[in-house]
Amino acid sequence: MRMAIAAGVLFVLGAAAAEAQPRLSTGVLVGGVEGEVEARGLVVGEAWRLSSGEARMAGGVAESAELGIPLRLQSGAHSLTLTQGDASARAEVRVLPAWVSVLPPLVAIALALLLRQVLLALFFGVLVGATLTHGLDVFAGFVRTIDTYAVNAVADADHAAVLLFSLMLGGMIGVVTRSGGATGLAAHVTRRATNARRGQLATWLLGLLIFFDDYANSLLVGSSMRPITDRLRISREKLAFLVDATAAPVSSVALVSSWIGVEIGYIGEQLAARDVPIDPYVAFLETLPYRFYPWLMLFFGLVIVLSRRDFGPMLKAERRARETGAVSRAGARPAAELSADRGEARPSLPPPRVLNAALPIVVTVLVALLGIVVTGHAAVTERGDEPTLRAIFGNGNSYHALLWASASGGITAVVMALVSRAMRLVEAIDAWVEGLQSMLLACVILVLAWSLGALCKELHTAEVVVQLVGDGLPVGLIGTVVFIVAAAVSFATGTSWGTMAILFPLVVPLALELAPGQMHILFGAISSILAGSVWGDHCSPISDTTIMSSMASSCDHVDHVRTQLPYALFVGVLSIVVCEIPTGFGLYSPWVALPLAAVCVVVFVRLVGRRVPEASEPAGRASDRVR
Repeated sequence: MRMAIAAGVLFVLGAAAAEAQPRLSTGVLVGGVEGEVEARGLVVGEAWRLSSGEARMAGGVAESAELGIPLRLQSGAHSLTLTQGDASARAEVRVLPAWVSVLPPLVAIALALLLRQVLLALFFGVLVGATLTHGLDVFAGFVRTIDTYAVNAVADADHAAVLLFSLMLGGMIGVVTRSGGATGLAAHVTRRATNARRGQLATWLLGLLIFFDDYANSLLVGSSMRPITDRLRISREKLAFLVDATAAPVSSVALVSSWIGVEIGYIGEQLAARDVPIDPYVAFLETLPYRFYPWLMLFFGLVIVLSRRDFGPMLKAERRARETGAVSRAGARPAAELSADRGEARPSLPPPRVLNAALPIVVTVLVALLGIVVTGHAAVTERGDEPTLRAIFGNGNSYHALLWASASGGITAVVMALVSRAMRLVEAIDAWVEGLQSMLLACVILVLAWSLGALCKELHTAEVVVQLVGDGLPVGLIGTVVFIVAAAVSFATGTSWGTMAILFPLVVPLALELAPGQMHILFGAISSILAGSVWGDHCSPISDTTIMSSMASSCDHVDHVRTQLPYALFVGVLSIVVCEIPTGFGLYSPWVALPLAAVCVVVFVRLVGRRVPEASEPAGRASDRVR
């Protein structure tokens, strides 16, 4: 018995000794960028030392058995040794060159633009990134692309909510289309939107009205206006642009929206950490005049609509739609396509019923708003804060609200189809499933885009881009450089919110250090993060809102990117030249910059844009009028 107890004690001591052995592990390390080495199995209270060769890298007294040790190494192979007492652990690490961290997004973007195959482009972008993070093993990269990055993208709660919302909204649209609601809505609105300009104006105004969330804006406006714009011979490319040009810009500057909580959270965290005595919401309001790109993009869209002028690839798309009636390019592959788009129809289509479309759409919007109010009020009450309107909207859970909205809209669509006797229950369910299937391609694109974003984070892509900002940056150029860097990060990663999370901890300290006490520089830098994120998001083919705009408009995704890119680049460059640089150097205030830039927009569209004919006009004669 005693021998058994002694053996048990020895076993426990041996296990404890083995457990106390230090262990090293690292994630992906990029040259010149701060990474982290994880040390486990340390003895609490004893000194430890991390070295590379003969050089001491870090050290101290272990406060816990597990430590995250910040480390910055140059690219190449390194041998790390962790020592504590007589115990030690070694790890051979390979530090990637900084330039390789931008390869995955560059590969995805280049292939998307050159091959016009967004699925293939995104897949190879993720494959390149997974290969880099797994020791340049292509087979391991392929396997991890499927079983790790794609799975994690779907497993994320917010991502899953977006996918379910998109699928259920597709189901609602399928029922609305098959029950005659879409044709009824198109016929009703077309009575007032009697030409292409009025149809585009209606789309732009609807984009402003759905200000509370950019996801809801993209999906609801595109799907609601698509039948109308098709009838008026407005190209799918133009519809996708109008949807995209209002979604993020209006949500990012709205006083109450799902963006408010995120933006104020980032602002408040940084101001509190640096003891800046400004209320975060007041700081948010102070940044609004400096949000040059969102304001100018909204105004640019209105000018394009009212002037009936376009330029670049959009001009070609619009002339094609007006003159031939082809709303999509020959050979285009829409990101989401309903049976009506493919020319398939039931033998006996029900008569147009506007209520079959209007009521589900209204229910969807109202439930989304109500859901944000309910979740926001619950969050504010739980924290004990005052339940003001802006606090409620800022703390609402838009993902839950959108799920409730799409489910309610789908149920309403089915009920309306049954009540109006447009369809039987079996037919309504079939139409819902068909609408669900129409969103499958877009959902796959979203999963791959999210996977690529996760890889960019793992490869420190944003940090490499941010390192382009030097310590000797002139104070007057802080806003301009931050705007460009934010756009580059957002373009490469495809996420506005992710870009904000990355840049706020870097930019706010930089602005306070280079321009202490100059609040207009601080507000300009903060607004440049927010505005630059939207600019890069508009230009990026891997952005989720860009993808959603293509999906909701049933537009070929690459066609949407190619036609929108010149517009976004013009507005972005105008924001830099007329607004960011002059206001940064104090030449004039943002209240002067915005009207001046608006005049430049009108003059540019007038001089460079070419008149697009109405469908009822003789095509040749109208297209000849260029002034």
